[in-house]
Order: sequence, then C-alpha cells, then structure tokens
Amino acid sequence: MGDKWKQTALLVIDMQNDFILEDGLMRVDGGEAIVPNVIKAVEIARHHGVLVVWVVREHDPLGRDVELFRRHLYSSGKVGPTSKGSKGAELVDGLVIKEGDYKIVKTRFSAFFNTHLHSFLQTEGIKSLVIVGVQTPNCIRQTVFDAVALDYENVSVIVDATAAATPDVHVACE
Repeated sequence: MGDKWKQTALLVIDMQNDFILEDGLMRVDGGEAIVPNVIKAVEIARHHGVLVVWVVREHDPLGRDVELFRRHLYSSGKVGPTSKGSKGAELVDGLVIKEGDYKIVKTRFSAFFNTHLHSFLQTEGIKSLVIVGVQTPNCIRQTVFDAVALDYENVSVIVDATAAATPDVHVACE
C-alpha cells in the first residue's frame, strides 16, 4: 500500500489570496468555503507520503505574461491579480508549503501548459494525480484534461475541495 501512495501526487491549484479572499482581485465565490477541505486533503496526503505539489499563478507585475483577455487588469500602473511578490499571489492562510513539497508556477489555466510539471512528475515516478483548488471550469478542468492526455493512470478530483464561481457551474463540471 505504501508504494501506491509514493506514485501519487496531490496538486493544489490556485489557492491564493486573489482567488479566495473576499477582496481578491479574481475572487471565486466558492473558494473560501473549500479552504478547510483543502487543508485536510493536504494533511492526509502528507500523512500517507503523497507528494504535495503547489500550483500557483504568478504574473509579471506589468502583465506581460498574462492571457490577452486579462491584460486590461494590469494597465494604468495598478498591481494586477497574482502579480509576483504581491499579497494576492500568496497562499491563503492555513496553507503552507513545507519541506518535501514542490511548487510550480503557471501563467495559464493548465498546470501542465508551458511548465515543467510533467517532467518533474515523471522523474518522481508519479502515475496518479489527485486535484484540489479553484476554479473548476478553468484551471481544474484544463489540468485534468491535460493529465489524461499525458496518460496518467488515475486522475481524481476531490469535489468538495474544489470550487467554481457558482455552485451550478461547479456541479456542471463534475
């Protein structure tokens, strides 16, 4: 049973202040409610020796690496969502990267797009993924699609540790 968990990784996606907090620049309405479940998922993963991978968005403060449809959020000299070094880019309170965990920075929906995540997971012998975080129709779904396309043996989403802008959107993506 121990070997099974050594081949599993928990991906914690976008659990950052700008997505979770009431005043977050990209707030996902259901995000705050799942924080306790995400914390629990991380604790259980660590207990079983599952690799915890923190997938976060961090953008250039000028928005030069942001999708075209979001560039307007970085104009006029204001700090845009999840700008590197900003409070909004930090993990929400209660979630902490610990020794042995791994952090991947992404600039698009999928945790695999233009990152070294797949290469890293292969090096670690990971064959199964468990995914938590925000937001279900975008980053969660695109990461799951890419994981399936990359032939991970098992790809699971913890439904009560993921969230979308509305409960209807979240349920529609299950």
